[in-house]
Amino acid sequence: MSPEEKSSQRSEGLRQRLLHKLLYCTGDMQHLHTLMQDQPLSVQLLEWSLRGVSGVIMLDNPVSGALILIALTLSSPWQAVLGSVGLFASTVTAIIIGYKRAEMSRGQYGYNGMLVALLIGVFSAAGDWYWWLLLPACLAGATTTFVSSGLAPVLDRWDLPVSVFPFNTVLLLYLSCTGTNNPYYPNYPAQPLGAPLINNNTQLHVPKLLKGVVLGVGQIYACDVLGPTVLILGAVLLFSPIMALHAFLGSGIGTLAGLSVSVRRDALYSGLTGFNGALGYMALGLLFTLNWRTHVFAIICAFLSSYADIAFSNVLANMGLPASSWAATLTVTLMLLVTGRALSSYRIQSRRNSPEQYLQTPSQWTENNISSNLV
Repeated sequence: MSPEEKSSQRSEGLRQRLLHKLLYCTGDMQHLHTLMQDQPLSVQLLEWSLRGVSGVIMLDNPVSGALILIALTLSSPWQAVLGSVGLFASTVTAIIIGYKRAEMSRGQYGYNGMLVALLIGVFSAAGDWYWWLLLPACLAGATTTFVSSGLAPVLDRWDLPVSVFPFNTVLLLYLSCTGTNNPYYPNYPAQPLGAPLINNNTQLHVPKLLKGVVLGVGQIYACDVLGPTVLILGAVLLFSPIMALHAFLGSGIGTLAGLSVSVRRDALYSGLTGFNGALGYMALGLLFTLNWRTHVFAIICAFLSSYADIAFSNVLANMGLPASSWAATLTVTLMLLVTGRALSSYRIQSRRNSPEQYLQTPSQWTENNISSNLV
């Protein structure tokens, strides 16, 4: 065998090994989760926390969570610290109270705590590295666990996920309590998405607009820096290429919705108009099997989420409060309540599995559901 052929075989073997390792990190990594069952609690807690980081954007992958945490650190180390504190507080609270281990191990009690801590940092007017802010971040993160456990029995009656209701609720309560003139925890007032009346500028900067579509995905984590946002999008791609496409399309739909009602240009360019559309599109793509009906359903959900976000923002900003992700949360919940036969038959009962697992015909999905019920 010639040296060229040996070199070619080595490079081909290297590519196959790299591809195998990459595929190992895709999806929900159930094999790693099973392996962790025999590890010490501290090691398991790390995996649970990383799954909680990815759970903010409806993923269930510890490697994706690690990539997202790196992205947040690159964007703002202080924000990453706050988010980690909120995540740890909410997860440990769930452990102390004694919630189901299966739910905790999937990070289901972590992502709301992380989100509320991140947004507390975003709206804080005290600046970075204001260490006293760790106290409300910790308490708010722990509170989301209690709110989540209280809402779960109510929403389960209609087979609805708790989603980020706890995050939205606790954030609204915190900002309402502290206000903008608090001597210890001052906050910036939220600004409405609607353009001011004196703004007659109709010119668009297309490159900035396209950048805003990408940033719409990062804004789910309150990240408005392009590089870390691309890393977050890569983390979504690692879990599910379909969900990465849905996130991008949903953000684009949100940007179109913002353009149609002439929102502030800086909101378009920073991705603030896109993240609710991305969440709405991703949620419907995750909870329904993929076909043309559910795609149309997801597009409608993305538009409604985006328009509702603009409306909520304009109303709540009068009180200095943000709309956060209320729009996507309420819109997805209403969409899931739709009981039309044409759509309810495509509903996926399991949570946070990648859409690729359900790439099959409706008849196959129905047969699988029937057989699983018989078992």
